[in-house]
Amino acid sequence: MDQTRRKLIVFGATALTVLLLDQLSKYWIRTTPDLHNYTLVEGWLAFNFTKNPGMALGIHWADTWVISLVAIAATVIILVYVWKTMKTAGLIYMACMGLIIGGALGNITDRFFMARVGGYGGVLDGHVVDFIHFKLRIGDFDVFPYIFNVADMAISVAIFTLILFYRQLMPESFGKREDAEGAPDAGTDASADAGTSLENDPDTPAGSQTAPDADPAASEDAIIKPAPDPNPTAPKSEDNTKIEVKRQAPSSTPDAEKKPDSRESKE
Repeated sequence: MDQTRRKLIVFGATALTVLLLDQLSKYWIRTTPDLHNYTLVEGWLAFNFTKNPGMALGIHWADTWVISLVAIAATVIILVYVWKTMKTAGLIYMACMGLIIGGALGNITDRFFMARVGGYGGVLDGHVVDFIHFKLRIGDFDVFPYIFNVADMAISVAIFTLILFYRQLMPESFGKREDAEGAPDAGTDASADAGTSLENDPDTPAGSQTAPDADPAASEDAIIKPAPDPNPTAPKSEDNTKIEVKRQAPSSTPDAEKKPDSRESKE
């Protein structure tokens, strides 16, 4: 199994597990009236069934359908980011992103269907089901007064894990990857260094040194093509090499060679 497929399996399995646990727990609380207000640990933890029309922590800054659209857009952006960073990401990072996506899908499912189930609106008008209430109080101060669900827990655990172990878990950023792609090729640098070392090597014969940037075709032409003949009228041998013609120095008495001796002619 290749690494990419393994990462996808970890991511998908984690997200699906969170989605199923979230929806099953909400259905269980919603359909069991005895659990709508049930104390688990006195003074610490209880079930308190509520419907949240806003965002996490009860923040309600717009209509429910607007908040639903924002939640869907944020989920899509996170999915794109996960896909872009998957090549350099580790399995723990993919599991954390699966927790975030699974939690987001769990709450989005409520926004899609809970209004139709409860009969108080249409698609995207649904309220998110919350039921986990951490009731610890210190004097008159509530340590954590907000009510949440399994999806919120998964998202919170993933975010805290990524913050605490940011350097170990987060993949390489896009800027670093672009810088790495724009860096000069190591093979080119090695070739240049090799050429420089050959030039500086005292044991290398002078004729065998070649410039690293020299054109191979030009070198080949320089070796094969003969030098131009400065005297094309001179006779040549079969091997296309000039025959050296030795010129004799003129005689000091040319007339002696051309005219016979007068004494010999008389005789």
